[in-house]
Amino acid sequence: MSWTVASQPRPLVCSSEEEGDWSTGICSCCNDMKQCCWVFWCCPCFACKTSKAFGQCLCLPLLDVCSCVHPATMVMRTNVRYHYGIKGSLCTDCVCATCCPSCVWCQMATEMKSRRMPSFLGDIIQH
Repeated sequence: MSWTVASQPRPLVCSSEEEGDWSTGICSCCNDMKQCCWVFWCCPCFACKTSKAFGQCLCLPLLDVCSCVHPATMVMRTNVRYHYGIKGSLCTDCVCATCCPSCVWCQMATEMKSRRMPSFLGDIIQH
């Protein structure tokens, strides 16, 4: 007996929309002042916590210290974009991660919060 594949499996998208946009722009860091201050004063700590909250290795963002391109920030942004079905490209992720990694980490944390993914920042403030 032979099986015929009628359609290829589609990638996992955990959002209700097929493909959407980021809930905030790349320069919308100041919308959440507590988060903005944390990123401004200790971006590596914020990046590590955001990475951990997304289910990645806590130390992944520390790879960015060794490079001017910020590979971990770029990979995380691509991963978040893919996970939530957000429109974009690898080129855009690379440009954003290179030009303003702090803004990218804010944008990802805000996206996780708006998509109802558990947020470490809310947990810290509430306790």
